[in-house]
Amino acid sequence: MSDTPITCPRCNSTYVYEDGNMLICAECAHEWSAEAASPPPADEAAVVKDANGNVLQDGDTITVMKDLKIKGSSSVVKVGTKVKNIRLVEGDHNIDCKIDGIGPMKLKSEFVKKA
Repeated sequence: MSDTPITCPRCNSTYVYEDGNMLICAECAHEWSAEAASPPPADEAAVVKDANGNVLQDGDTITVMKDLKIKGSSSVVKVGTKVKNIRLVEGDHNIDCKIDGIGPMKLKSEFVKKA
């Protein structure tokens, strides 16, 4: 096995062990072949697109397209709320931002459009 740490392609965990010619993630139990465990090319960054298919970048301004309930609160992010200076992150909620009057939030790109 190589000296570089291998991460699980499903959950990005570093707790991966080898079983024969298979690699197994100890956290999510995902199994894949050791031959397919090559690291992804560095030039292929994840492309994040809004609901209309426009490519989003760090620092963009977006508009919320749907009322979004805030988990654990009775507050709602209303349709048309503008959010400035977004930051793209990995994961299910791939936009990290700060909404005026609400605070820091993570949003899904499928519920916003580029302003």
